[in-house]
Amino acid sequence: MYKTAKKIVRKESEQMYALMEKLYPICRSITGNGVRKSLQILKEIVPLEVHEVPTGTVVFDWTVPKEWNINDAWLKGPKGNRIVDFRNSNLHVLNYSTPIDQEITFGELKEHIFTLPEQPQLIPYRTSYYDENWGFCMRHSKFKKLEAGTYHAYIDSSLEEGSLTYGELYIEGEEKEEVLISCHICHPSLCNDNLSGISAAIHLAQALLAKKNRYSYRFLFIPGTIGSITWLARNEQKLENIRHGLVLSCVGDAGNITYKKSRRGDAKIDHIVQKVLEDKNETYELRDFSPYGYDERQYCSPGINLPVGCFMRTPFGEFPEYHTSADNLDLADMDALEDTLSTLKQVVHVIENNQTYRNLNPKGEPNLGKRGLYKRVGGASDTEVDQMAILWTLNLCDGKHSLLDIAVRAEMPFDKIKRAAAVLYETGLLKEMN
Repeated sequence: MYKTAKKIVRKESEQMYALMEKLYPICRSITGNGVRKSLQILKEIVPLEVHEVPTGTVVFDWTVPKEWNINDAWLKGPKGNRIVDFRNSNLHVLNYSTPIDQEITFGELKEHIFTLPEQPQLIPYRTSYYDENWGFCMRHSKFKKLEAGTYHAYIDSSLEEGSLTYGELYIEGEEKEEVLISCHICHPSLCNDNLSGISAAIHLAQALLAKKNRYSYRFLFIPGTIGSITWLARNEQKLENIRHGLVLSCVGDAGNITYKKSRRGDAKIDHIVQKVLEDKNETYELRDFSPYGYDERQYCSPGINLPVGCFMRTPFGEFPEYHTSADNLDLADMDALEDTLSTLKQVVHVIENNQTYRNLNPKGEPNLGKRGLYKRVGGASDTEVDQMAILWTLNLCDGKHSLLDIAVRAEMPFDKIKRAAAVLYETGLLKEMN
């Protein structure tokens, strides 16, 4: 007899890591086949729509640049040995390098070498998107050993008319009002920045696709800066529907969660994330908005001013591996990935359930006993409700305070207030406001 093989169900963090592992080797940039290949992998998981925006397209104050692709690159020393090799690490090449196949002197070469003297064993990540140049990135420890002589620089790349590519997933809900989730897909082999954000977004999208939702959800997988500007310029008519938004970045390291508020500073999403983090009863950090960072600065530019914050763990530039070869798969923390996704799901849970009610018996405290509510007071199980949650909910359900407002005012977990509201609604004491 044969034993039936058991289906192995991996934890979501393991699935998130596996996706990062699959995307890691691909050389991505703000345009090109690396982005397309990455989006195709994501499209096998969720039904992404892929958009192509031609080179030269004017998007607000910017213009979609030429498309960049690379096949191979290496640098040979005076003895013919390869000093750097693109096939060993796609960080070895200055991202967006123009092609070159030329012998040059060491003096000429030095102007095109990028290193990190303060981190001599790491390869830096450097770009030249809007200034045509070529170059190599290498370990400073290796650079110091280079000798005078003739070197051969070879970069097989192209920079020509093409398009900018981005992915978009729209999940229609009961309402046309939207939640925007955005992450950048332009970085090459960098895990925390930002394969972690891509993976978190994909797995959050999977969870939303599996259920009915009150809000509609729009996920964007875009090149940093030029991608969000391009999407905004092409979709201004859709912006009025966006009620909440998050940019996901650097969410896979072991640091505590950091949330950067929207430009408004008091947007509903700011209060929701803060409440979720408070209810977790773990260390976290809230930061005020600044016009420096990721694509939240485009979504929050003064002429757009969407309610979009940035959800991170250790912020960019504040972990030593940032924009170096050390931001590899070893930096991904399984517990952190699991915590990131569960926290984002709880944020969505609050967004979906943050209703506003009106007390139908507001003159004096209603007689809870004759409605059998005291039999359900306790709070120890899902069928019981907290007495103070009931009293706070009755007192503040005036058609103006949402459940989130009540939870914040009462200094109680959101779900306690939600459970109390559900019971009061069942007994006819509350009316849901439209």
